[in-house]
Amino acid sequence: MDSKILHTLEYAKIIHKLVQHTATPMGLQMAEDLTPNSELEQVAHALQATAEASDAYRLKGNAPFRGVADIRAHLKRAVIGGTLSPIELLEIALTARGARRVRNHVLHLHEEKPMPLLAHLAESMYPRRELEDEILDCIEETGEVLDSASPELARIRRELRQGEGKVREKLEGMLRSSSVQKMLQDSLITLRGDRYVIPVKQEYRGHFGGIVHDQSNSGATLFIEPEAVVAMNNKLRETKAAEAREIERILQKLTALAAEAAEDLAINHDYLAHLDFAFAKAQLAHEMKAEQPRMNDEGRIIMKRGFHPLLDRDKAVPLHLELGVSHTGIIVTGPNTGGKTVALKTVGLLSLMAMSGMFVPADDGTELCVFDAIYADIGDEQSIEQSLSTFSSHMTNIIRILREMTPRSLVLLDELGAGTDPAEGSALAISILDHIHRTGCRLLATTHYSELKAYAYNRSGLINASMEFDVATLSPTYRLLVGVPGRSNAFAIAERLGLDKMIIQQARGEVSEDDLRVENMIQSLERDRQSAEQERAGAEQLRRELEEERNLYDEELRRFEEQRERMLAKAQEEARQAVQKARREADEIIQELRQLQREEGASVKDHKLTEARKRLEEASPQLVQGRQNSRVAASERAIESGDEVRVHSLNQRGHVVELSGSEALVQLGIMKMKVKLTDLELVKQAPAPKVALKAAAATLKRTREDNVKMELDLRGSNLDESIIEVDRFLDESFLSGMGQVYIIHGKGTGVLRAGIQDFLRRHSHVKSYRLGNYGEGGAGVTVAELK
Repeated sequence: MDSKILHTLEYAKIIHKLVQHTATPMGLQMAEDLTPNSELEQVAHALQATAEASDAYRLKGNAPFRGVADIRAHLKRAVIGGTLSPIELLEIALTARGARRVRNHVLHLHEEKPMPLLAHLAESMYPRRELEDEILDCIEETGEVLDSASPELARIRRELRQGEGKVREKLEGMLRSSSVQKMLQDSLITLRGDRYVIPVKQEYRGHFGGIVHDQSNSGATLFIEPEAVVAMNNKLRETKAAEAREIERILQKLTALAAEAAEDLAINHDYLAHLDFAFAKAQLAHEMKAEQPRMNDEGRIIMKRGFHPLLDRDKAVPLHLELGVSHTGIIVTGPNTGGKTVALKTVGLLSLMAMSGMFVPADDGTELCVFDAIYADIGDEQSIEQSLSTFSSHMTNIIRILREMTPRSLVLLDELGAGTDPAEGSALAISILDHIHRTGCRLLATTHYSELKAYAYNRSGLINASMEFDVATLSPTYRLLVGVPGRSNAFAIAERLGLDKMIIQQARGEVSEDDLRVENMIQSLERDRQSAEQERAGAEQLRRELEEERNLYDEELRRFEEQRERMLAKAQEEARQAVQKARREADEIIQELRQLQREEGASVKDHKLTEARKRLEEASPQLVQGRQNSRVAASERAIESGDEVRVHSLNQRGHVVELSGSEALVQLGIMKMKVKLTDLELVKQAPAPKVALKAAAATLKRTREDNVKMELDLRGSNLDESIIEVDRFLDESFLSGMGQVYIIHGKGTGVLRAGIQDFLRRHSHVKSYRLGNYGEGGAGVTVAELK
């Protein structure tokens, strides 16, 4: 890709953003070297790696690249026999540790969510834990060789510390001497080179024996090594030389180990670079709120709410655009400051990002193309390139584009034909556009020339577009309107700003009738477009609402089917167990009969046969018999309002609220539904109306209506209030002859449910209780069966 084009479309600024998210020197180098790729398969592979890294970043954050360094030069020196420094060896160890940790991090994520590309990179790395531990056991993180690196080094350093202690002790004794103190400039011990010295006044040089190692700038102070410690200092120097030799031996040993593992470490180094690069692209996508685009090599661009990545997304207006679907070129007309150039650069820059394996700031469903090249001629009105500020430089650039473009190219032209006579410029622009259109490449061009509006109408495969302008506020909205050519709006703007109407009227007279008809046509198209957009928005809102309703219905239906399947499975299991039990008992009885026959022959007593027959009858399954009896009972009497019934299709009990032809409205828990009478089975008749019995001594009189509800809603009440209401409700329900009632307490924290169920357990009217089934309210309802 031409570096000039990359600069024009500000590709380097995206790379700068990407570099800031790298964690290793190798990943940084890969980011800086990144350029767009023109092969679809390679672009798809790069985007897949970014997608997997994006999933990994969303799940667990960035991979643990801490401590990873560029160790290629260290490995080369180790292989050719050089001795590495402690810092270089430490970087090798930390990089080996980083590779091991990154490898484990990615493989663990791969188990949680498949990430085949990243997992392949991780599996291809070689953990070298033994080398890592060997180096870190000898060198601390500051780069110093540890005493524990070898027993010999520990002994030497112990001897060195003892020797230094003896020298300091000797010198401190001299400093405490009153005869010596008067000759000292300061009472302190210091070092010159690796020799311990004390500061002596110049005038006492002759009275003080020893070796002079240094003097102050003024010459008033001499730094003298007293003769009494010269031998000690010599011994220290010898000990330090031994220390240096032992450290050199340790470093050579560690370097040899690094050289043995150099090939594996180099492989790890390369794979770490690729992983860091992928995670950097993922973090950039997260920062930009970018999505993975679909890619093709067929010249198709479908941009859904695309944003320029260098603009503030909260303030920018999204770009909607299709190119290569029904048309191969778009001609954007209209005045300046409307956002035409930003639209061009957005299409170009997002295409470059996608071809580089980066996500783009656009909505899901955006589709971009892998072009063999992207060409752009952007004018200086947006301060993009000052070198393209003249007509001749524009033409030079366009000539190069026309010479190099192919049918698989994308051409972006800003203000085509500008900078010269309008008549000649528009004619030249039309001719250039014709040539590009015949080539078959994808084209996006902007212009001021009104002649090009008719040009796009007369060419198949080309379409007009414009940037929307709000005449009421005299400001652009920066929305791209495809299919509507741009209007100058000069007269409207001048009138809004207060220009004399006589002048505007005269100006209108200077415009040709053809131009006026075109402007009126554009104005009519814009009104139709706005009306169509409003209707489309309303239809889209209605579609979303219907979609939500359908999803809710589908979810309820799914839950209902699951509940029904569970209940059927439970009933079938109960029936199967009952049949198995009956078969076992029948087999036992038959076995007993055969045993009796063998023992007693033909003289089996009648009472024994009768007893065995009775046991066989008792062993038969009761589930089917009960169902048949219920249906017989139901057929003997028509179902009436108030009856307790079973709904066969739901396997639920409820009460008939009212009858309507061949259907009945049935109360099932807190839900009412219409059910066909053929799907109902009478379980219990409604209680007969009670007649008050007069007695001589007393009369029982109800103070409430006889029509007692089957449910009690306690949601929002505290436990004490609820207990009182439940007690009253159970008394009324019991007197009304109800078989079961529903107490609605909600789910909440469970305190109210627990308190109510504890009360029901001790209540004299309650036979049993349970939580509601699906359709009855679930855990938010308790169903009580009365005695």
